[in-house]
Amino acid sequence: MAVTLATGQNCLLESGPGWILQKPRKTAGIEPHAPVYRNWRGDGVTSPPQIAEADKLEHDSVRGAGRTPAHLVEDHRDLRLDACRGLALWFIYIDHISGNTLEWLTLRNYGFSDATEVFVFVSGYTCMLAYGGALREQGWQTIITRSLRRSFEIYAAFLLLVIAYLVLIWVMDNGKLYLDETNTRFFFENPGTALLHIIALQYAPVNTDILPTFVILHLVFPLVLWLLIRNAAIALTASFLLYVMVQKYSWHVPAWPTGELYFNPLAWQFLFVFGAWCAHRGTVGRMVIEWPRASLMLAMLYIAFSLIVTLSWRIEPLKWLIPDVVSGLIYPIHKSHLAPLRLVHFLALAAVVARFIPSDWPGLVRPWTAAMIRCGENSLPIYCVSVLLSFLAFVVLNEVYGGFAMQAFVSVAGIALLIAAATLLTWESKLDRRGPKLF
Repeated sequence: MAVTLATGQNCLLESGPGWILQKPRKTAGIEPHAPVYRNWRGDGVTSPPQIAEADKLEHDSVRGAGRTPAHLVEDHRDLRLDACRGLALWFIYIDHISGNTLEWLTLRNYGFSDATEVFVFVSGYTCMLAYGGALREQGWQTIITRSLRRSFEIYAAFLLLVIAYLVLIWVMDNGKLYLDETNTRFFFENPGTALLHIIALQYAPVNTDILPTFVILHLVFPLVLWLLIRNAAIALTASFLLYVMVQKYSWHVPAWPTGELYFNPLAWQFLFVFGAWCAHRGTVGRMVIEWPRASLMLAMLYIAFSLIVTLSWRIEPLKWLIPDVVSGLIYPIHKSHLAPLRLVHFLALAAVVARFIPSDWPGLVRPWTAAMIRCGENSLPIYCVSVLLSFLAFVVLNEVYGGFAMQAFVSVAGIALLIAAATLLTWESKLDRRGPKLF
């Protein structure tokens, strides 16, 4: 499998088993020379290495892997995915600070969906790229092992995050403050029972409750991958039917003490599977470009409708724009079960973004987008850190000073700390060459 390495302003290196392809970039007024393949000793040849075909034959020999689409085997990472996931992490951090005026900058105030949909969709997409691409080379046993290991990593991160969260709350006057705001009163009043339900993924403090859902989604992903490879249409249809059953009959996963997980895996699985399906079909941008112009216009009109409705929740004079008949049709818009209005809004938003921001957009190499990408590449640890930082920021606003200046300071300082943590994690990961982050 080829791996692309940046080597300067004028060339790229693509490496494979025993060879390197030097591909010069065209610069102003200078025609690039022909690509040169070099082996690890540095000997140059102008014809492509024959080992690529041998690798393909070896990959196809893996049982059941021959149906893997070719584009999944190629190691091309769409930086838009990590940039969107990194931006979503910033938005989540700001939104988690209750009473923060800067939440007006985040997605949730301008449409039915919010950063959570971005997070789940991108996770499904990257899972398909990582697992689907490795299937032909390493087989199902490795894929299942990796999926179980990643589920355990998320599970362990959840437990460590909850422990750190509870310690911080305990430090605040021996666990007597912010119990209702953090949904931890159940723990401090019934620690033994609450601990058992935490271990069983049936109880989670505020802002940690997305992690149990991700544990479940990663556990079942090998089955999703198997279905997508054999018949993508049937896999997506089955996922959608399960989603419909949740909307109609309120199917859910039991939890304590509320009765169900806040992020219902039976509903959110559809967005996760849809992300994997998009990766299986090819890039989102290519599919959207093939859309009729009328479809793109409908998506933009729906985004505008969602904008007006959500603004009417916050701005009193805008309420008259939403007739009572329309309100009766669209409410309630449940986040827990991924209400259809939220789902459609995210899909419309994703289509518009993919249409107007291509994968080779120059903005992806600018410093501010590079910071987003760093956070997106390390999404699991950065999310956990953001939960703790948002709680500390909330405490500062309540105990020290809650004015706009302090709100701006804790927001900017928190994001800066997330970027610093992500940069450190990226540097550390390059030392031991870990695989891509799937959460």
